[in-house]
Amino acid sequence: MTFPVASPEPIVRPHWYPLSVIWQAEAHQIQRGFPHSRLQPTWQLLLLSDGSTTRHLQLLTGEAIEVDVRDMSAVDFDRDQAPSLIDHIPAPRLRRQVWLRTESGQRLAYATSWWEASHVDDYLQNRSLPIWASLADLRTELYRDIRLVMYGQSSSLEEEFGQKGPFWGRYYIFWHNHRPLTLIYEAFSPVLTHYLGPMQG
Repeated sequence: MTFPVASPEPIVRPHWYPLSVIWQAEAHQIQRGFPHSRLQPTWQLLLLSDGSTTRHLQLLTGEAIEVDVRDMSAVDFDRDQAPSLIDHIPAPRLRRQVWLRTESGQRLAYATSWWEASHVDDYLQNRSLPIWASLADLRTELYRDIRLVMYGQSSSLEEEFGQKGPFWGRYYIFWHNHRPLTLIYEAFSPVLTHYLGPMQG
């Protein structure tokens, strides 16, 4: 007697929230900065700075910044609809999604990061901490290499932030010991206009 072989269940991973790009700039434009008619200086300090996002948000709001981990999924050898920058991160990969919010509950930013799966536990020993805090605890020396800055739409982010788009976002690579450690994508809530002023001149 033979029995039908059940086909394996497809792997379903929670989706992430890329922007539908209206405008973007690459590394050579980012180095120069943008005309103030495109992006106000205060917003440029946030988006083009190589400092810690979490630290910037803490200083802006005067509140501790907390992390809500939305998802950690193995994406293995899948390109995961990420830009070609993902090729810098060796596969198999793990994708992490988080919300950055104030202690009082206001969501300020959304971030997705891709890690080499075999090394993620070396650097994210406490996965509920911001990446900056985890790496600072390990005294890890890093270079934040900002590669893309985008302005775009996302209906999912409008719903999650409770704010109308468009949104500013960016992709950057953390380098450690001359090797790429992680690719990070961040998108920022327009609620930050309360602290930074209008996005555009």
